[in-house]
Amino acid sequence: MAASKTADGFGDFGKYAGPATLVLASLAEGPKHGYALTKDVEDFAGVRLAPGTLYEVLSRLEANGLIAALPAEDRRKPYELTAAGATALHEHLDRQRQVANVGLRRLRATWTLA
Repeated sequence: MAASKTADGFGDFGKYAGPATLVLASLAEGPKHGYALTKDVEDFAGVRLAPGTLYEVLSRLEANGLIAALPAEDRRKPYELTAAGATALHEHLDRQRQVANVGLRRLRATWTLA
């Protein structure tokens, strides 16, 4: 079943919102297959996506039109970011940046942190 869409296109990803963000950010660089996605996410975010999580996220993103499968290369199935996925990622990251800015501003006003 496809997730219901929200204003940013992420839909009701629940616990998969974080992994979905990581996968979309990886695909923003260009098409990748599952193993390449896993390695890239691990490299830039320090997060290792379990195969079950990765393939659930890929399924949800594809069902929502945020990514598209490309023809298989040998046994590997690459995916690419769609225009809707790029827009959704941009809106989502912009909103997350706003949240981070508020949190950092509040911390600076109340706490002395290194």
